[in-house]
Amino acid sequence: MWDPGEYRRFGAERSRPFYELLGRIGATAPKFVADIGCGPGELTAELCRRWPGARVLGVDSSPEMIEAADAVRAGLGGEAGARLRFEVADAADWQPPEPPDVIVSNAMLQWLPDHEQVVLRWAKLLPAGGWLAFQIPGNNRAATHALIRELAATPRWRTSLGELGLNRQADDPATYLDLLAREGLAVDAWETTYLHVLDGDDPVLRWYRGTGLRPVIAALNGDEQEEFLAEYAILLRKQYPRQPYGTVLPFRRVFVVARR
Repeated sequence: MWDPGEYRRFGAERSRPFYELLGRIGATAPKFVADIGCGPGELTAELCRRWPGARVLGVDSSPEMIEAADAVRAGLGGEAGARLRFEVADAADWQPPEPPDVIVSNAMLQWLPDHEQVVLRWAKLLPAGGWLAFQIPGNNRAATHALIRELAATPRWRTSLGELGLNRQADDPATYLDLLAREGLAVDAWETTYLHVLDGDDPVLRWYRGTGLRPVIAALNGDEQEEFLAEYAILLRKQYPRQPYGTVLPFRRVFVVARR
């Protein structure tokens, strides 16, 4: 189960890639914009501001996220709120009510093991001149993920977590460029490694508790969760020591913007 409050921690750091992705989309007056994996909805509302003539639909598989997003829409009110709608749906088989002029997906596709096929299906939904833009974390080889796998393989956790599957993470940008260019789209693909300077105690643990640690938390009961997280926190402190100015978390993301 997704926790919108937990996810909203580090909101500035999580939203920055969204705005950088949005800045590369050249659509001027789309009629219908879809945000797939919209989460708690604040960034989806930004799409209404970016394209004031568009109807905007946010889609997420989590009822908890859509409940939070509906509260955002209610707070928006007015003409913008009337153009914004949210629904619970699985991104892997989502079917739009009409061809979307813009499809945006921010940090969601890593949860789908066959996300290349999903990307291709989305591309086929676009009309001529339509835009597809997505961003995917690419940290499978980072210490944050390696430490989870190593800890899960220890005797204490092997029974409960030995078959643990973390989220997929991104391929290289060139993979997506080739995939979509072969479908006739013009593609801009790149990657960025952010150096997030995080405040507070165990900030890297708090960051991943809201996202990448979800499979671990779902597999354990309450006491086990806290025990695992405590062990993981010790490893993270060694790998990501606090500096006088904060804790530095390198975080790689892959971006793709394509036009049909």
